[in-house]
Amino acid sequence: MDINLSQCFIAVDDHDKALGFYRDILGLEVRKDVGYENMRWVTLGSPSQPDVNIVLEPPLADPSASAADRETLNELLAKGLLRGVIFTTDDVDAIFEKIRAAGGDVLQEPVDQHYGVRDCAFRDPAGNMIRFQQPSS
Repeated sequence: MDINLSQCFIAVDDHDKALGFYRDILGLEVRKDVGYENMRWVTLGSPSQPDVNIVLEPPLADPSASAADRETLNELLAKGLLRGVIFTTDDVDAIFEKIRAAGGDVLQEPVDQHYGVRDCAFRDPAGNMIRFQQPSS
């Protein structure tokens, strides 16, 4: 039995700002842009991985959530305390320079980690931590 990743979700508070990062800086392609009532979901992905999608979604898309839950989640997002994603690349240093030159919010410059990868980290426009890694040589 095969099990494959299909989608992962990233909470964003401004889809247009998020597209400026994920589409315009990282080069991911927009696959869907869907609105419903006052919410919006944007699906992106790497052209080299057509079966893996990243969905940019509102911080809390559950209509049954309370106002207090929505406020709490928005506060966590603003503090950068929600999980992001880790991308792999064949050149961490090049992607680091590309994102930094575009004004990316640097959290960690490229470094060789003891667990066998070279990685760096940024915050996306919503505050999510986004990491890039490649196997150490």
